[in-house]
Amino acid sequence: MSDDFAAGCAFVEGAYVPLARAGVPVMDYGFLRSDATYDVVHVWDGAFFRLDDHLDRFERNVSALRMRSPHTHEEMRAILIACVAKSGLRDAYVEMILTRGVLPLGTRDPRRAINRFTAFAVPFVSYASAKQKSSGFHVMIARTVERIAPEAVDPTVKNYHWADLTKGLFEAYDQGADTVILTDGKGAVVEGPGFNVFCIKNGAVATPDRGGLDGITRRTALEIAAELGIHTQEERVSVERFLNADEAFLTSTAGGILPITRVDERVLGNGAPGPVTLRLMEAYAAWHREGRYATPVPYA
Repeated sequence: MSDDFAAGCAFVEGAYVPLARAGVPVMDYGFLRSDATYDVVHVWDGAFFRLDDHLDRFERNVSALRMRSPHTHEEMRAILIACVAKSGLRDAYVEMILTRGVLPLGTRDPRRAINRFTAFAVPFVSYASAKQKSSGFHVMIARTVERIAPEAVDPTVKNYHWADLTKGLFEAYDQGADTVILTDGKGAVVEGPGFNVFCIKNGAVATPDRGGLDGITRRTALEIAAELGIHTQEERVSVERFLNADEAFLTSTAGGILPITRVDERVLGNGAPGPVTLRLMEAYAAWHREGRYATPVPYA
């Protein structure tokens, strides 16, 4: 590991550079128009978790946006691993991005752009504080903004269209909440900024089936629940149902499975992470310790 990479390592224009030297051309449509897709995978204790699942989703999203990566699956895999190995980071947040690229002068035809692949690894910062992990999140259901309709921007394709999520966050902060959950404008919850949501009633788990990202950690939570024999359902989840849940939690690559103990002004259960949530959290940590879906990083 070079000290130059200690703060992070990026892959830009075919070269590995310190994060501070990484950049995007100002005329890249990824910068100008948010015309890009990305994916994020985490490294915990020197190993990627579900690396190939993230790469598979990234490739599906690239295809959905009618772009083409200049690198194969295996080449991108090697680039991400190299970014972490060169940085020496044992716990890292690793992102891959494909932007539309720079168009030739005199045209606005996106078909003529050369798509640009960039990747980087930076020190891992959890979505949750130590207090939020142990005591749970206070979330607010947004009232002044709703999630972009999936007919307009497909939420299953990771994108940078976050104006609605950011507006919702400010609404939540103004009310003293930790974060926000957006609705579809028709009375159902969908997702929050960077996370999927779940609620639990009488021991059964439910998560929205539409309007949000098909998160890898969401998928993991569903797999864990199935292994533990916990009934789960992907379906419409109304705001009223979420408010009246016994328990709730959120899932994110940047935090794993994290408890929600307050929604708006309602305290869920006894105000502490509930028994089903704790079982899922403990199993998620165990999967990491056991090395499930792990890709170890070959540090120099």
